[in-house]
Amino acid sequence: MKKISVLLVMLAVVMLGGAFAAEQAPGSVVLKASMGGVKFDHAKHSKANKCEVCHHAAKTGKAMTSPHEKCNDCHTATPVVPVTANNKAVFHNTCIECHKKAATAKAPQKCIECHDKTLK
Repeated sequence: MKKISVLLVMLAVVMLGGAFAAEQAPGSVVLKASMGGVKFDHAKHSKANKCEVCHHAAKTGKAMTSPHEKCNDCHTATPVVPVTANNKAVFHNTCIECHKKAATAKAPQKCIECHDKTLK
């Protein structure tokens, strides 16, 4: 009986550990774009904003399929109803507007400050 209890506790620890690891934000990711990739420091942005700012369900009719769905999962080059904004519009509007409001005012706002043609 003790062996079964120990095994169950170990299994629970492994499962919970995996769940917590899955919830951590990635460090940096490269967002693909025709003007050049954008290196996005996800860890830095997740400290400054709530996850829901970017990872959200559509306002009408599109539930998320995972808690931290990627923007491009819904916001594609040609959006599919009920999503109305394409990925370029979402990134530009969301990112630039937030950068303008950034407390340090040092957040990039010009194309070449984010887009890097060497990142593909």
